Amino acid sequence: MKHTGWRKPTPGLGIAEQLAQAGEQVAVPKTRAFVAVKRVGAYIGLKAGDMMLLDTLGAFTQTQDWEEGQRPIVWASNAYLMEQTGFSLSALKRHARRLAEIGVISFQDSPNGKRWGRRDAEGRIVEAYGFDLSPLSARVDEFEELHADLQTERELCQRLKRQITVARRMIRARIEAAVSGALRGPWTQFTGLFEELLDRLPRRHEASEQLARLLTWFKELQERVEAAYLKATEVVQSVENTPETKEQVAKKTQKMNPREVISDPHILITNQLNPVTSNSSENEEVAAAVPNAKPEDQVDRELEEWVAEVRKKRAALDLPTVMQACPEFASWARNMGGFLKDWGDLHRVAGQLRPMIGVSEHAWNVAQDRLGKQVATAALALVFEKHCAGEVSSPGGYLRGMVEKAGTGDLHLERSFYGRLSGQAA
Repeated sequence: MKHTGWRKPTPGLGIAEQLAQAGEQVAVPKTRAFVAVKRVGAYIGLKAGDMMLLDTLGAFTQTQDWEEGQRPIVWASNAYLMEQTGFSLSALKRHARRLAEIGVISFQDSPNGKRWGRRDAEGRIVEAYGFDLSPLSARVDEFEELHADLQTERELCQRLKRQITVARRMIRARIEAAVSGALRGPWTQFTGLFEELLDRLPRRHEASEQLARLLTWFKELQERVEAAYLKATEVVQSVENTPETKEQVAKKTQKMNPREVISDPHILITNQLNPVTSNSSENEEVAAAVPNAKPEDQVDRELEEWVAEVRKKRAALDLPTVMQACPEFASWARNMGGFLKDWGDLHRVAGQLRPMIGVSEHAWNVAQDRLGKQVATAALALVFEKHCAGEVSSPGGYLRGMVEKAGTGDLHLERSFYGRLSGQAA
């Protein structure tokens, strides 16, 4: 974007101007353009005030302004826009700037910074300077495709959430039944894993990738719980059905005198049963009843190894977690890259956003070499977010510090991201 000397150019404003030039080459009805942007407004980072200003600007445009070769430019004064929206001057400028940075409008500036325009006898704009809504025409197809993708994503998320609910109920029911029945098994460990999974359920926003991963973990835990429950019940049934156990029950039953109990209800004479304890003899009986049962210490080791492996998998960062924990970065990334499908898309956009926060190309290349493209992308997203929030004054130095921590094994990005998500939920 050409620098007129009074408005500071940014990459976002430059992209908006390119979109305006592209929008001039297509004919899009005004209604279609506004419906498309409103359907995805929240997703691309527009707020309620932004949409109000956009509607106000759109009311000034006429049908012929949206024809091919025309630009829907609005030259209403600040005073009039403030009257129509109820915004203060600073709020008006803030919302207009966000609309432009996100690529929904463009600033068509005059040499002296004044807004004005004129139409011919047919009502067509001959010359105008002000707010240019042409980017909407250029992005209609993009917004409509994004809306379709979001609809598909929502339906998939609903289906995954229903499946997660079923798995949760089955796990909880089995664990509660096992505990209430005093069945032997690693129910404490299973309960801990179950609670960890419950803590990971998204509170507000969710993505199908994250939900699918959670469903996989819930189903894996469900299979483990089901297997442990069936094994515990089989052991109990096998012990109860052994000949020795039946003989002991018969002898103890014979020693009891029911007539004595009936004739004198105040005196109950029975043989005292031995207290139920878990000892070596009991373990031997269980092992004899179930020949294929593994020793308890071996089962515990296998369970510990499985728990460690599960927790290691869960510590890995995923794309939805990064985007949810860094909303400012996500908004810029979607604005520049559209609908981001995978880490490759995000890595490409991260490279474009890098100069905006002052991270040198050398520092970015070093981060990619030392951390790998995926972790480097997540690290840059975190640095970008902290810089926008005023938490980091030197993004390049902060990124280099993260690379150094990774070299000593002290970099734990997942903790930072989950910490930010917890802060958002609070």
